[in-house]
Amino acid sequence: MSESTLRDQAATPGTPPRRRARGLPGLATDAFLRRREATILLVALGLLIYFQTAKSVFLTHDNLVNVSQGTAPYAIIAVGEVFLLVSGEIDLSVGMVFALAPFLMHYMVDFSGVYPFIAIVLAVLAGALIGLGNGVVTVVLRVPSFVATLGSMFLVQGIMLTTSHAYPAQIPEAAEGLAGWFGRAPWAELTWCLVIVVFFHLVLTRTRWGLHTVATGGNPLGAAEAGIRTGRIKIGNFMLTGALGAFAGILEAFRVGSIDPSSGGSNAMFIAVSAAVIGGTALAGGSGTVVGALLGALVLAEMQNGFNLIGISANPFNIILGSAIIISMVLNVHLARLRRAGRS
Repeated sequence: MSESTLRDQAATPGTPPRRRARGLPGLATDAFLRRREATILLVALGLLIYFQTAKSVFLTHDNLVNVSQGTAPYAIIAVGEVFLLVSGEIDLSVGMVFALAPFLMHYMVDFSGVYPFIAIVLAVLAGALIGLGNGVVTVVLRVPSFVATLGSMFLVQGIMLTTSHAYPAQIPEAAEGLAGWFGRAPWAELTWCLVIVVFFHLVLTRTRWGLHTVATGGNPLGAAEAGIRTGRIKIGNFMLTGALGAFAGILEAFRVGSIDPSSGGSNAMFIAVSAAVIGGTALAGGSGTVVGALLGALVLAEMQNGFNLIGISANPFNIILGSAIIISMVLNVHLARLRRAGRS
């Protein structure tokens, strides 16, 4: 082929420029960075390296157990919040359900003679029942979930403090045999957490319920016109959040060895929501990731633990937490635009 022919072909209008083929490493990197969890995973690894460099005890067995115990309960709550946020709602009362559930277990075992395992199941169902109430008020009565769950948060707190007289209680002696399975063993909480995260990651990404949850939050009108019962989806996710909050509270009570009415509360809820948002879940609904929520909870636990090790007081943590939420929201919006541009 002559040189003039090559020039003519190169100058032919409408011919797209040829792209240089990318190797497998480049394609793998692009695929990794397009995932919502990629950024927060890199942050978690960066914090791990930093704190291990600053304090060599960070990666010791005992300290890793501490980090896991600071991650697991909030990650479990965050899983429920992810489903709610993706469907366009939020639950502010789940922290109080977290604190109430162990008291319900205590009352049923010590005062009613209920078998401990049955009491745990009933306490989790009570959390789901509170979620059902939140869902009905939000969906049927059309009260914004922020207002509905704010009211139920104070309602549950008042019931708990009134019945307990604000005094802590001990784990029922009859339930001590279950302590190792439900939080007392070093890695028990994390094991439960990972099982829950894997299961609900599959639910959100591989099942009709997950697809309908995303559709409900992303385009409620379109989802309803497509035959999706958006109200049922939202109520179900409220019940899921309440049940997971109750279960996380029971795990934490077994780990600590006592039941404290001041544990959890709004602080547990805020950390869980922060973990979900930092992990890549949009507050506006329509998108989210369960694995990202776990990584978000891990990042927060790493920071709390690492600050203690290097001698920084707990007071600046809220400053960093607030900054992290704002930065993560900005990054989530920016990365979402980049992903859409990349797909197009």
